Amino acid sequence: MRLLNMYLDLRHTAWLLVPLACVLNACDAGPGGPLGLGGKNSGIPIGGSGGGTGADTLSFTVEPTNATDGNIITPPIQVVVRDSVGNVDTGFTAAITITIAVNPVGGNLSGTTSVAPVNGVAQFGDLSIDKAGTGYVLGASASGATGASSNSFNILAP
Repeated sequence: MRLLNMYLDLRHTAWLLVPLACVLNACDAGPGGPLGLGGKNSGIPIGGSGGGTGADTLSFTVEPTNATDGNIITPPIQVVVRDSVGNVDTGFTAAITITIAVNPVGGNLSGTTSVAPVNGVAQFGDLSIDKAGTGYVLGASASGATGASSNSFNILAP
């Protein structure tokens, strides 16, 4: 039997592994396989630098919070890059850019709006918006990744 690309001698292996391996979709139960139960399964690949082959996606891991107009939004906003299976893509190097996606009163975003991620995470620690308003939403974008929108937040008058 093949389990996680290793062949096991079932004469010396507890049968408890068989149901577990099949639940994990890692057992070789193909028509030519030792169990003859139908289907072909190559097992679960182990190793490599990340999962999936699809597009990376961005998401806000620290959302913007309410702030006073002209003051820095705290805590620093963070955006993470994830691969197609949800793992942080630590090798992603394209700059992540923050913009105002929903701008209820024409506010201007100031601060460092484009940051290269470090180990898949970009931190924006000096962003501010200059006009009070309700329902601002930020957008994050990067070349080679699907963008994201933040939760709604407010900028308050002093």
